[in-house]
Amino acid sequence: METVEVAINLKDVDLQNPQKRISAEVALPHGRGRPARVAVFAQGEMAVISKKVVDTVISPEQIDELSENKREARKLAGRFDFFVAETGLMANIGKSLGVVLGPRGKMPRPIPPQADIERIIKGLTNLVPVRSKDRPTFHVPIGNVKMTQEQLAENLETILKRVESSLDRGYDNIASVWVKTTMGKSVRLQ
Repeated sequence: METVEVAINLKDVDLQNPQKRISAEVALPHGRGRPARVAVFAQGEMAVISKKVVDTVISPEQIDELSENKREARKLAGRFDFFVAETGLMANIGKSLGVVLGPRGKMPRPIPPQADIERIIKGLTNLVPVRSKDRPTFHVPIGNVKMTQEQLAENLETILKRVESSLDRGYDNIASVWVKTTMGKSVRLQ
């Protein structure tokens, strides 16, 4: 199914300064148009509970294997939208997989021992990353072609409000906004 995404072009923003870069996660009011793929780093009881609500469970032994095989670790990072982890495994994940997950903005969110994993996973399903990095143009998915125009418009408005709030001059720092489907032509909105 084709994704609809927005391309935002910034102007007059010093993206060489990391403090000026946009790095956020935005909850879309009408969701992403597809379920989020979530992996959990867990063991014992947390692993058993997690199997019902996530796409895959990664054990501590698999963390060690992945740390020695960076190619597989990169594949894993590409397959999932979000990672969560038991708090006790965070140090090992950071040491073993931080170089792969960190630059991709996919470091796991820690889960406290008594937390409701199902609620945490449901909270991730509508999130999209909004990251400019060091480039003035960046892309953000806002839904898919099966969503109504009103739903896509509300999702787009939510993204633009978040981007504007991160910029020094708000709307004046946005050079242009384009919307396109995966296989379609771009349409300029601004």
